[in-house]
Amino acid sequence: MPDTSYTIAAVLVAAAVTWALRALPFSALTPLRESGTVQYLSTRMPAGVMVILVVYCLHDLPVTEARAAAPLVALAITVSLHLWRRNALLSILGGTATHVTLASTVFAR
Repeated sequence: MPDTSYTIAAVLVAAAVTWALRALPFSALTPLRESGTVQYLSTRMPAGVMVILVVYCLHDLPVTEARAAAPLVALAITVSLHLWRRNALLSILGGTATHVTLASTVFAR
């Protein structure tokens, strides 16, 4: 059985390392907030990431098969909800619910 002081020291070291690793990104980002490049990327990256995810998810979709309708309908619902309400959470939840419902009921094999 380890000594109590050794256990306390191990917990304190683990807590200090955990705190330092969580604080490091915030201290590293502080000087970058004034950077023009970071400001440009912060406005352009979300749309770019979404485009990449859509292309990745749909690039091998067999559009000639009926089961391809579920993700395409879900994509249309997601885009429609986002254009209508401009709420990312609502768009993602609506599109996901549509896809899960269609894929598990209408287009299930």
